[in-house]
Amino acid sequence: MIRLSIAALLFSATVAAAFPVTVQSCDRDVTFDAAPERAISNDVNLTEMMLTLGLHDRMIGYTGISGWETLDTEMRDGLAELPELSERYPSKEVLVGAEPDFFFAGWNYGMRVGGEVTPDTLAPFGIAVYELSESCAHIMSVPEASMETMYQDILNLGMIFGVSDRAEMLIEGYRAQLAEVTAGVDRANPLRIFIYDSGEDAPFTAGRYAMPTALIEAAGGVNIMADMEKSWAVVGWEVIVERNPEVIVIVNYGDVTSEQKIAFMRENEAFAGIDAVRNNRFVVLEYVEATPGPRNIAAVETLVAGFADIGG
Repeated sequence: MIRLSIAALLFSATVAAAFPVTVQSCDRDVTFDAAPERAISNDVNLTEMMLTLGLHDRMIGYTGISGWETLDTEMRDGLAELPELSERYPSKEVLVGAEPDFFFAGWNYGMRVGGEVTPDTLAPFGIAVYELSESCAHIMSVPEASMETMYQDILNLGMIFGVSDRAEMLIEGYRAQLAEVTAGVDRANPLRIFIYDSGEDAPFTAGRYAMPTALIEAAGGVNIMADMEKSWAVVGWEVIVERNPEVIVIVNYGDVTSEQKIAFMRENEAFAGIDAVRNNRFVVLEYVEATPGPRNIAAVETLVAGFADIGG
């Protein structure tokens, strides 16, 4: 598996960019007069972006990981000296109390539309917010998901923290890895893919604007819910059965394991006619692979291998 080691990528970040810098964050232009020095990130994938850019020493903590995720060794080592300020979504009180100058989060990645933690509610306390680009679909019109979305977030973080050279080098490496991983992909007859995140009464899945749609496309498949004008949403099982996926991609996280999700689908008679279930065609992605972040290239590699084993 091709994966950049976080430990190998950590470095002492030096401010090389001239300030002020302005980046686009969803529907806002955000200007930074200097690089943040007291940053907080939310969620495992956003936090990994920060660590991959070597920004550990600019962080005072993180939120929203242990309530959902178990940290792997690389992440645990990278965060060893930093406190987790909230196991799930942080409250405004928690964030303000920590006195950060920067919060890297997203809509449904630590912030909720109409909630108490938003760029507007944090601004009076001197906390600048950069929003994960994939999450912008919750508040504005955006293009469909693509690998470029993840790349741009890393490039923007590079500008914000004055480490653009490092960000550009990372993206150059990701592009080369992706080209290598997908070199042999047959795109003539893409497999029909269903992304199963969670839910038994009704499934929570990825639509047009969610990262798995881009990962699946890169690997030579097509998301059967790519016409859903949302990022992540609940749908009915009826449409999944009707569209008859050839492969089911399981997102593994939380209290219900990937094995339990697969067993649920195998054992439910309503799904017996689905090609993927009948032929036992399941591929598992970890949450940190399925959401925007440095492990997206590894996710594509996993999908390419899984689709190849299935044989189209």
